[in-house]
Amino acid sequence: MNAPTAAPKAQFKQRVFSGIQPSGSLHLGNYLGAIVKFVELQKSHDCIYCVVDLHAITVWQDPAELPVAIRDVTACYLAAGIDPKKHIVFNQSQVAEHAELAWVFNCVARLGWLNRMTQFKEKAGKDRENVSVGLFAYPTLMAADILLYRATHVPVGEDQKQHLELSRDIAQKFNNDFGKSIAAHGHGDVFFPQPEPLIQGPATRVMSLRDGTKKMSKSDPSDQSRINMTDDADTIALKIRRAKTDPEALPSEEKGLEHRPEADNLVSIYAALADISKADALKQHGGAQFSAFKAALTELAVSKLQPIGSEVNRLMQDPAHIDAVLADGAERAQQIATETMKAVKDIVGLVRR
Repeated sequence: MNAPTAAPKAQFKQRVFSGIQPSGSLHLGNYLGAIVKFVELQKSHDCIYCVVDLHAITVWQDPAELPVAIRDVTACYLAAGIDPKKHIVFNQSQVAEHAELAWVFNCVARLGWLNRMTQFKEKAGKDRENVSVGLFAYPTLMAADILLYRATHVPVGEDQKQHLELSRDIAQKFNNDFGKSIAAHGHGDVFFPQPEPLIQGPATRVMSLRDGTKKMSKSDPSDQSRINMTDDADTIALKIRRAKTDPEALPSEEKGLEHRPEADNLVSIYAALADISKADALKQHGGAQFSAFKAALTELAVSKLQPIGSEVNRLMQDPAHIDAVLADGAERAQQIATETMKAVKDIVGLVRR
């Protein structure tokens, strides 16, 4: 991107922000690629975890199903171990400043930057003229989500790295465009930080159980392609047993997984669930036939996921409790968001109350 010259560095409070869309049931890919890391980051950072419902409606959502989906993501956060008392858990639409800052960023971002977003091209396909403006402008709202809290770190998957780069470019351009005003209003050299990506672990990108070249997805029409976080033990066992493989035994070294996407995916899943490297997973199971390895993977997956799934189901029986968690989180998020937007309006030159 044609980003402006880097602004001087400033000191910012170390803060993590990330979110998950409430569109379809969360699955193993969401758990290993995001939620496990969310839980771990609580130990070292102040964390804000959002259910990004405004992003969900960039494509049509059934209004009767969306509230259930919002609560389901929240329940998954809580069941996996995110602490809503020590950190902030809320849904995006309860804090209007997300949309307000997104508009300011629409006026800072350049059309050429958005035209280069590969994920929009993939989602829009050949029918680009008929998708929503929201889907096109999604990355500026994502930038607003992060920068509204002046977050310094964002746990992201590989497919979101380009959007985070755009967030950095928007922050940089805002700081450059309004540098004199930022200083005049007592905010030092720069107002927004350059958020850094956090990409860790052996299975940041979990692939479909039916096709090892495609990402595990909530939108895949085949439920057999994914393990949902609320699947019971029998369902998990059946899906792993039916997972696509090849006729060869497992290799003893990682090099042997090259050009074997399905084998690589299952080994990656095992390693991530066991919190070991792929190399160590192959030391344990190298030379095994897939029937034996799938049995071991099933046992591990059930032991890790079934307690979470059971807790999600329990929490979903008490929607009032989930709504109370979201309301409390939104109130605390609002305090930060209000201060940011007051400063942004002053910096930009808008008259406010």
